[in-house]
Amino acid sequence: MERLDNLRPLILFVSGLMGAAGVALAAAASHGGDLLFLRSASTMCLAHAPVLLGLYVGHRALRTSTLAALVLGLGTIVFAGDLVSRHYLGARLFPFAAPTGGTLMMLGWLIVSAGAFFPTPAVTAFRASRADDGPE
Repeated sequence: MERLDNLRPLILFVSGLMGAAGVALAAAASHGGDLLFLRSASTMCLAHAPVLLGLYVGHRALRTSTLAALVLGLGTIVFAGDLVSRHYLGARLFPFAAPTGGTLMMLGWLIVSAGAFFPTPAVTAFRASRADDGPE
């Protein structure tokens, strides 16, 4: 997974863009009409942008953070992109785009969970230092 670390700046970049897109979509959704797709796209972007930022910052504590962030980011982009496409173009981004994006987001969250089984040296050292302190 260390080879993926070269992509870490992309995670920060996507996090910022996703946050901005979420705010823009929320603003667009506040202008009335049938805006269910825009609200959902905004929610997904605003929910996952800070997660990507957290995974970017916490990469030393979670060995799976880079892979999880890439999968979550891609899934969110595909899912939200499909909803925006449906709203503005009246057509899907591509067949099964929303379920594909949703599946990728779920997979990304499972990759976050899998990180519990791959402790990093920093976390292992922290646990060892806490064990040496004894009970409080």
